[in-house]
Formats: sequence, C-alpha cells, structure tokens
Amino acid sequence: MIDWLRVLRRALVSGSGAGIVSLVALACGGQRDCRSVFAPVNAVSHWIWRSVALGQQEPSLRYTLPGAGIHHAMSILWALLFEERIARAGSRSGPLRTIATALGVSAAACFVDLRLTPERLTPGFERRLSPESLTVVYLAFALGLALPSIIEMQHSDRRRR
Repeated sequence: MIDWLRVLRRALVSGSGAGIVSLVALACGGQRDCRSVFAPVNAVSHWIWRSVALGQQEPSLRYTLPGAGIHHAMSILWALLFEERIARAGSRSGPLRTIATALGVSAAACFVDLRLTPERLTPGFERRLSPESLTVVYLAFALGLALPSIIEMQHSDRRRR
C-alpha cells in the first residue's frame, strides 16, 4: 500500500528540484530565443494576465513572480505522479528505473501541456521558446525530478557499507 503522506513529502522535494532545474533551462532558452531570461517565465503568468503576459521581456512582480509560482506549483503536481510511480516500484526502483520514470513523467507533462491542455491553460513559455529549447526544458525537468531520488540512493548505499 502506498504511503500518500510520504509521496506528498517526496513530491515537494522532487517537484521543487524539477521546478528549479527547468526554470534555469527556461532562462537559458529565453536568452537564446528571445533575448530575455525572464520572457518564458513571464509568459506562464498568461493564466492570470492573458496575452499581455506573453510579450513581457523584463522582470516584474506582476508577471515574473506569478509565472515562477505557477511553474513551481505545476512542477510539484507532476512530481506527485513521479513519486507515486516510484513508490509503486518499491525496492525495484534503482537509478535506471528512476531516470526512466522521470523521463516518462516529463514526456507525459510535455504531451499534456502542449497537446491536450486548452490554450488558455498551457504553460505559455512554448510561445516564447524554440522546439529545441522546449526539449531542453522538459529534459531538465526530468533531471530535476530524478536527482533527489538518485542522491538519496547513493547516500543509502554508503550507509549500508
């Protein structure tokens, strides 16, 4: 049986990791594609500010803070799925399975975000970034999901020795 409180606690960590690592990828992609590290994050706030947020290049409390907050919250939401899958795998969950699970969840997030979600609720950053930068963002997201679990596995292995 799954310990949902443990899954939630772990999702807060892995989701925060995924959110931060992918936020860095968003900033790098933004600098490359639209000459602004803030533009992709600002675009996420289109949930609140509609299309005006999509064109914002500069940092601001109005666009950047809500954009980062929404991105972080959605990262934790996707991390719940990741941690649930890891919990179901139990002791069979080694580094390779963890990475594969993270890649699978990230691919699912990408598909849902960019193909299934109504335009009004898409991430928004897809309208500011090239396909190559989007790929890097979702790969970074997977890396951020997997890293806390892999680090924990490494520490557990050392303690057992």
